Amino acid sequence: MEPSETLIQIGFKFGKNGVHSARSMMIEELSLLLFSCPETATREDYEKDIVEFNILHKPTEKSRKLTYRHLVDLYGISLDIPLFKVLRKWWELSDDSRAILALQLAVARDPILRGSAELILNLEPGEHISRETVEAHLAKDDPDRFSPASLKSFAQNINGTWIQAGYLTGKAKKYRAIPKVTYIHVAYALFLAHCNGLSGQRMFDSFWCKLLNQDKSRLFELAHSASLRGLINFKQASEVVEVTFPNIEIPKV
Repeated sequence: MEPSETLIQIGFKFGKNGVHSARSMMIEELSLLLFSCPETATREDYEKDIVEFNILHKPTEKSRKLTYRHLVDLYGISLDIPLFKVLRKWWELSDDSRAILALQLAVARDPILRGSAELILNLEPGEHISRETVEAHLAKDDPDRFSPASLKSFAQNINGTWIQAGYLTGKAKKYRAIPKVTYIHVAYALFLAHCNGLSGQRMFDSFWCKLLNQDKSRLFELAHSASLRGLINFKQASEVVEVTFPNIEIPKV
């Protein structure tokens, strides 16, 4: 995925830093925030509810402001950002789909988390992964960039996110698990692939679909389910595949 003005406007983020240098994907805070605020809420509404009304139950004003900043960095929380707007529109469809849906957007917006996906996806079901392995992965391109203490903290945050999304399990030791993927996740993965200029079969071969850890026949099955529910338009005739997105406008730069 190469940086572009279009992708940035849609909601993708690039660079080397991300929220996972300080936090995990904050699924509890995000869930409570979206439960408490209407679908039409603006970023200003979210800020007021977090900072002034403390709906996330943070102990100090500083922690409330920091939580708001992290949520903006990780999810955008603005209807002006298409990636968040689509997540917000589909959030209420299924309680069980929310953690992975949040993960998909977090991966799109946090380069640190996105860089860890390859490591997690290459694990076999039940395979153990140590914190040190994650630390080594984070340091492989620039060994002197982070201190040992920072690497430990980053690895803990990353592991926490993959646990929240159902890709890892365990407390003291972490093991690869297989998450429960739904039609909502496939529709969102195809949307992310579409934003990156992919179409047809290439959408199903994209990083965003690989993130779901499903074989292609299952992806097709779930895409069909998403189409029946009106999230996408999905057509398949032999090797020819077409996916379009009704009522989702992609900004052009």
